[in-house]
Amino acid sequence: MKKEKKKEIVRIIKFVFFSISAGIIEIASFSLLTELTPLPYWPCYLTALVLSVLWNFTLNRKFTFQSASNVPIAMMKVALFYAVFTPVTTIGGNYLVENLHWNEYLVTGINMIINLSTEYLYDRFIVFKDCIDTD
Repeated sequence: MKKEKKKEIVRIIKFVFFSISAGIIEIASFSLLTELTPLPYWPCYLTALVLSVLWNFTLNRKFTFQSASNVPIAMMKVALFYAVFTPVTTIGGNYLVENLHWNEYLVTGINMIINLSTEYLYDRFIVFKDCIDTD
């Protein structure tokens, strides 16, 4: 039991570190789009989110969950998560920025924190539930 608990803690730490790297990609691409283009909040956020999701999925599948499962099926499961997460955070974030005049970086940061915690739980208990450590 102790060995499994230690493995899970290591898995969480890996997930957080890979998510931080994805967060750097997200905030860097978001900042570039926000500062260098006339685009409104939502396309900047959406583009940055897609880039970070691709990066995060690839690294976490290989190194955190060490899954040899069918990649297209795992990607489809992740796509289902983002089919809910993306519209909620894109529309909600756009409302906060455009209508309530919240700072776009604050809103993006809040979305990133929500994403980190909810995606770990979803990946661990739904996407990779039956195929952890099979690679």
